[in-house]
Amino acid sequence: MFEYLRQFLPVIGVAALVTVLTTPLFRRLSFRIGAVQKPDERRVHTQPTALLGGAAILLGFLAGLLVAWRTSDFAAVFDINTVPVGVALGALVMFAVGQLDDLREVSPPAKIAGTVLSASILSIAGVSIIFFRIPFAGLLSLSPDMSTLLTVLWVIGMTTAINYVDGLDGLAAGIVAIAAAALLLYCERLTDVGAVGADNVGPIVAAAVLGACVGFLPHNFHPAKIFMGDAGALLLGLLMATATIAVGGNTDAQFSGQTFFFFAPLFIPLLILGVPIFDTAFSILRRARRGAGVTVADKDHLHHRLMRLGHGQRRSVLILWTWTVLLSAMVLYPTYNQGRGDLYIPFAMAAAALVLYSLFGAGIRARGEVEADAD
Repeated sequence: MFEYLRQFLPVIGVAALVTVLTTPLFRRLSFRIGAVQKPDERRVHTQPTALLGGAAILLGFLAGLLVAWRTSDFAAVFDINTVPVGVALGALVMFAVGQLDDLREVSPPAKIAGTVLSASILSIAGVSIIFFRIPFAGLLSLSPDMSTLLTVLWVIGMTTAINYVDGLDGLAAGIVAIAAAALLLYCERLTDVGAVGADNVGPIVAAAVLGACVGFLPHNFHPAKIFMGDAGALLLGLLMATATIAVGGNTDAQFSGQTFFFFAPLFIPLLILGVPIFDTAFSILRRARRGAGVTVADKDHLHHRLMRLGHGQRRSVLILWTWTVLLSAMVLYPTYNQGRGDLYIPFAMAAAALVLYSLFGAGIRARGEVEADAD
């Protein structure tokens, strides 16, 4: 495992270094050109905050991709350069759509159109869901039309999920960093069983995204000096969609019975990103029940609810990061343990403890502080 992960260290390191160094430059540029997010009733921050963080994330990702291109370990990925070029072009288009929305506000249909364009670029370049595995029903080889449709829907879902969860300082960047690291570990297992080849771009994308998020977090954790904006959130959503499609939608390796659930290429990434996906699904159902549009913002996301329970920004973010770590560990553990479930009880206990802390931890702390003041 360590030999496999070692080859990605330059990609992660350069992506992180470029992001951490360029973020202050984009912060100064934000205030110079007026690209600033002012406080309002929909947001929890109280100070005008720079809004060009997505540009630093983009530069970090592209730097990581460039390092991979110049590294012999990944020669097979770049021998046929349509895929990495398509990933870079799709990322640039998605970033441009998000950045335009940050600066001028783009209508929801226009944002969807831009997302469809980005997803279409990926599909044309070869990043497309070609195989779709249904439990106990076998492997489906999709027609080109159906492949493109599912790819576009997957990208729309991922970009929406990351955009929705980007509501507190450091929340989206941290969740995506954890998910990218978990996906990289999952790629190691799939490579070990021959389900992912040396020409797969997914692990490189995951490594570059991990580095870019790690480099951005020092500037974005509460109190944030800069936001990633829609440009960064949509970009990260597209890149996570790219990685999961490349890893899960391009393999026809056969798994049967119990093994399917331990190496399910399109199932495990969904659980790794369970926090933003659950939040998105719950948001859509909540707004449908109220008769509100899906694009109408509200303050009932998971992070807003945690704050209403009494958790501050930092603690709310750390709780949701912990959920992402726990979900990732729960689905990755069987892949490293050949399906033996001897840690499921500790996982269940950890999940129960996290639920109890989320619901009652803030109240217990508040009562303790009141009693301490009274003494």
